[in-house]
Amino acid sequence: MNTGTRQHHRAPRATASPVAVIDLSESELAESYELPGGEHAPDDQALEIMTEQADEFTCSSCFFIRHRSQLAKESKNLMYCRDCEG
Repeated sequence: MNTGTRQHHRAPRATASPVAVIDLSESELAESYELPGGEHAPDDQALEIMTEQADEFTCSSCFFIRHRSQLAKESKNLMYCRDCEG
């Protein structure tokens, strides 16, 4: 029997979102653990960052900086290395 009233069904509301709990003691323990044969680079080691040189190009596919001798294709100002055009 239809009484002519509409019933609206709502999905149950989600409770508070789950919270991730991080045990800092485990995190510190993991940082102090060294794998056998692994090397630890000192923090004070300086790295020299160089810009792209005149005899280099950036591949438009893999974005590696390659020497001009690795240039396989150049199209519409886009350059591709031998590995990507292989």
